[in-house]
Amino acid sequence: MDRCHRHNGAIKQSKGDMLMETKDVLKKIREENNLTQDQFAERVLVTRQAVSRWETGETQPNTETLKILSREFNVSINTLLGSPRQLYCQCCGMPLNEDLNISREPNGDFNEDYCKWCYSEGNFVYETKDDLLDFLIDHMPNPEGLSDSERRAQYDGWLSELKHWK
Repeated sequence: MDRCHRHNGAIKQSKGDMLMETKDVLKKIREENNLTQDQFAERVLVTRQAVSRWETGETQPNTETLKILSREFNVSINTLLGSPRQLYCQCCGMPLNEDLNISREPNGDFNEDYCKWCYSEGNFVYETKDDLLDFLIDHMPNPEGLSDSERRAQYDGWLSELKHWK
C-alpha cells in the first residue's frame, strides 16, 4: 500500500514497510501540489522532459536541483532521496523521522544533523553538554526510578557518541 503523509508542508513517505524511491517521492510531491509536469518544471527551473525522466527513474535531480526542490516544496533532501538513512539529531539523539522536526539554517535550508529544538536560526540552544543534561534530567521520564546521578551518567554516555559532543 502506498502512503504519503503531509505535516505542515513536510512529507513522510512509505510503501508498506519499504522506502519510496526518489521517482515516487517527486511524483507524489507534484501531484499533491496539483501541478502538471510543465508547472513543476517551471518552479524548479528545469524542463518538462527532466521531470518526466525523474518520474520514470531514468535520471535523478542533481545536487543543486535537489536543493531547489527542498526549498521550493519544504522537503528535506533525505526525504527527496527516499529517506535512505535514518537521521538522528547529533546533539540530543532524537530520531528525525519527519521533516518538520529537522532544524533549518538562517537561509531556510534544512540542517539534517540537528533537530529544531537543539539548533535554531543558526545557533545551538545548549551551549554545553551539562546544559542539555540538566534539561534531560528535568524533563525526561524516569520509569526505572534511577537517581539523578545514574540518569546523568547514562545520558552522558549516549550523548558522547553523537558528533556534536565528540
